[in-house]
Amino acid sequence: MNKSIIAIATSCLLTLSAGAAAELSTTVKLASDYTFNGVSQTGNDPALQASLDYANDSGFYAGTWASNVDFGGADDTNIEWDAYIGQYFQLNEKIGLDAGIAYYTYHGDSASDTYNYPEAYTKFNYSSSMGSTELNFWYSWDYFGVDANHYIAMIAHTFEVAEGHNVKVSFDRSTSNNENKWAWNGKSAYNHYRAEYMTSWEGFDLNLALEDTSMSIDTADTRVVFSVSRTFGL
Repeated sequence: MNKSIIAIATSCLLTLSAGAAAELSTTVKLASDYTFNGVSQTGNDPALQASLDYANDSGFYAGTWASNVDFGGADDTNIEWDAYIGQYFQLNEKIGLDAGIAYYTYHGDSASDTYNYPEAYTKFNYSSSMGSTELNFWYSWDYFGVDANHYIAMIAHTFEVAEGHNVKVSFDRSTSNNENKWAWNGKSAYNHYRAEYMTSWEGFDLNLALEDTSMSIDTADTRVVFSVSRTFGL
């Protein structure tokens, strides 16, 4: 249930040279935890993740992404493997629009495939001298395979604190419209707060984040998440 996978392909789009027709890349990431909107998907343990992404200068992109997961208990699900396809539009010098659809699949347990679900998304970006502001929306009509309508709304702002050093602060709210089918800790919605520092060193992307949620469970409490990743052109 990863929400950052699309940023990988979009980043490829934005860095294409004027004469480039397409770019194929792979990204490998090691993280101290895999959190989905503040909720650990690995039982508070580390994650190894990888993606394969295609993007061209028309704005079209597609890709696949995978990570280890651990839902605890008797559930032996251990892999999440996602696919996504979308289109990025640069509407003017300041405003960008990203829209697409993703499909999340799970593996490792005899019942893992019952969790599979689709999700549509739309992301707006506004850039100015003060940084970049995002308004992002995700919607699934079969969330986690239980036929529940579920959506997430996020607002985020990224600003540069020094050359090559950025800070991003975000707030999002996850909501189930069918609480009898899916609920978050017994409630139909919860809030997630995140502040992260981003930089690069010797070709590696480094990210240090502090996040919390409005839920009182040990997989969604206050935590610091560190990740290091590297992208390779193919």
